[in-house]
Amino acid sequence: MKNTDDLGKLLLRAALAILILFHGIAKIVNGPGPVLGMISNAGMPVALGYLVYVGEVIAPLLVLFGIWTRPAALVIAVNMIVAVFLAHTQQIFTLSRTGGWALELQGMFLFTAFAVAVLGAGRYSIGKQGRWN
Repeated sequence: MKNTDDLGKLLLRAALAILILFHGIAKIVNGPGPVLGMISNAGMPVALGYLVYVGEVIAPLLVLFGIWTRPAALVIAVNMIVAVFLAHTQQIFTLSRTGGWALELQGMFLFTAFAVAVLGAGRYSIGKQGRWN
């Protein structure tokens, strides 16, 4: 059973990391302008917007490779909470046109990040097994 647990952790980590990383790559290619604008409109220091690179590039790479997996997954979770706060608060209690929760993607990223933080990396990782992984 342990082998399948570790494989499941790997699949969960990879899915979360790769899908969030696409958002980070888009910000590398196109710049963080929209995020910086939302941060500014929320009355926060614009420089905080550059933390999106930590939450959408660095943390997903750490999760993918299984290095400091638990804290990196928590960074992704915080990134998603900030994203919902900045861009999606009006959708929290709404449904999409097809009947699903309007924030199902953001919710899936958020709760998957929490699950990875709780479960850790598993055996198939580069990082040492222990409290942070």
